[in-house]
Amino acid sequence: MTSIELNMIQTAGIGALALMVGMILTRKISFLQRFCIPSPVSGGIIFSLIGLALYGWFDVELSFDGTLRDVFMLAFFTSVGFQCDMKVIKQGGKALAIMLVLLVLIIALQNLMPMGITRLLNVDPLIGIAAGSVSMTGGHGTAGGFAGVLEQMGLSGAGTIGMSAATFGLIAGSMVGGPLAEFIIRKKLTHEQMQPQDEAIDPAMAGIESDEASPEGRAQRMSSKEQEFQQYAKASYWIVLAMGGGTLLSWLLAKTGVTFPAYFGALILAAILRNTIGFVRYRENGEWVRGDKLLDIERITSVGNICLSMFLGIAMISLRLWELQSLALPLIVILVSQVLMMALFVYFVAFPLLGRNYDAAVLCAGICGFGLGATPNAMANMSAVCYKYHYTVKPFLIVPIIGAMFADLINTAIITLFLNML
Repeated sequence: MTSIELNMIQTAGIGALALMVGMILTRKISFLQRFCIPSPVSGGIIFSLIGLALYGWFDVELSFDGTLRDVFMLAFFTSVGFQCDMKVIKQGGKALAIMLVLLVLIIALQNLMPMGITRLLNVDPLIGIAAGSVSMTGGHGTAGGFAGVLEQMGLSGAGTIGMSAATFGLIAGSMVGGPLAEFIIRKKLTHEQMQPQDEAIDPAMAGIESDEASPEGRAQRMSSKEQEFQQYAKASYWIVLAMGGGTLLSWLLAKTGVTFPAYFGALILAAILRNTIGFVRYRENGEWVRGDKLLDIERITSVGNICLSMFLGIAMISLRLWELQSLALPLIVILVSQVLMMALFVYFVAFPLLGRNYDAAVLCAGICGFGLGATPNAMANMSAVCYKYHYTVKPFLIVPIIGAMFADLINTAIITLFLNML
């Protein structure tokens, strides 16, 4: 067996190439657009298949340096922390509170069920964790983030298992969400329940809507190149600052003896900064202004998304697909069970709790999307349902809040709890 080792710069370069290949594929292939497959995944899988061919046919094993991958991962989860605004959970309304409860239940079930299956099949329970909410609700980002922890706990090929499961979840989430919402609408809703409702939208949720529909709103968002550079630079500095401080928090958390992912300290510190900086006051142009203005959450999110793409690109090219051979049967059983569990949960639990109306049916499509895949899948599912029937506002406000602000934070906490129970 010949081993070829690539350093961190070469690894990042190939990861970026995979990302650009994926962007071309996503634009050209309608299947990838339909199921909201991220560009790093569609491009990265090509390179991981090349690695598999080299390993199987030519006895050549590619080895990638994960240093920059971990840096990009840390930056992404730090940006997630900055998006966590606790004011929203206080003012978001009953539907948002119910969705948060449903999210907790889904994540718990996504871990409990596969652990039970691994016991029945007499395989490592860590396989159940890797194919649980780590890769389902968490998606590729969380699967990659927890790969190192699971490897340290003894699960060989944790990254490959998690990434493969997350890719399956993306496709399954898109395939299940729309048809299930359609079935609910046809079987459960009357003509009156299908009519648009003129409900008042909670102010905090209404503020999430973009103001770019009006010329005035677009004008407010326009900026010169220099202003744009300054905004992105400031966003990057905030992320790096929280990353640095987060390492100290992670070190303190490790002293408790509890297992946490490497990014947890930075994520928590970023969330703390987001929710406390508003209490700071400073003078600008002779006036006292709130510290919230120091943060530009939109730019922080954009920088975080760039880092996520690079992280996924590197993670996907590093997949060792040959390690899945011995795990094929238990992994398939777990993943199929995850899809069935999600469909039953949405039909029998989520729909009744959300109010048994049209909004609830549309939200069910979204739950399948982000519960098995990612927030873009959820938005695509809901758009498909609304395109056939009629548009409704509330689901398109609630799902992005859940997906962007709370899913990763809650998921990380629950996964950490399960890992420390093993």
